[in-house]
Amino acid sequence: MSSTRKLRILVAKPGLDGHDRGAKIVARALRDAGFEVIYTGLHQTPEMIAAAAIQEDVDAVGMSIMSGAHMVLMPAVVDLLRARGGEGIAVFGGGIIPDDDMEALRAKGVKGLFTPGTPLAEIVDWINANVTPRQ
Repeated sequence: MSSTRKLRILVAKPGLDGHDRGAKIVARALRDAGFEVIYTGLHQTPEMIAAAAIQEDVDAVGMSIMSGAHMVLMPAVVDLLRARGGEGIAVFGGGIIPDDDMEALRAKGVKGLFTPGTPLAEIVDWINANVTPRQ
C-alpha cells in the first residue's frame, strides 16, 4: 500500500445462505493484515451491498456465497457499483464456485475468486497486489 490510508474492504454475505463462518474468518484475517474492514452481516441484497460500499467509500467488496447463486449475485453487485459511481471498487469473492463459472464471473467484472481452503495469506496477498485506494 503506497497510500497512508488503510485499504477499506467491505465483506458481505449476500442472499439467503446463512453460512457466514468463512466470511467472518476472512474479515478477521483482513483486519489482522492491516485493512479497515466493514462486515455487513447475513442476508444482504446486491442493492444493500452496493449502497453500503458507496456509503462507506470502500476500495473493494468481498462476497462469500455458498448457495450457488454466485452467477447472479456477484455480477449484480458489479453492475450496481458501476451504476452508482463505484466502478473503481474491486469486487472479489469466494465460495463453492465451479471452474467453468470462474471465467464467466471474471468476464462480468469480478476481479478475484477464491474457493474453500484458500490460505488466508493468499487472499491478503491478492488484495495487496490488486486493490488500490480510490481516494
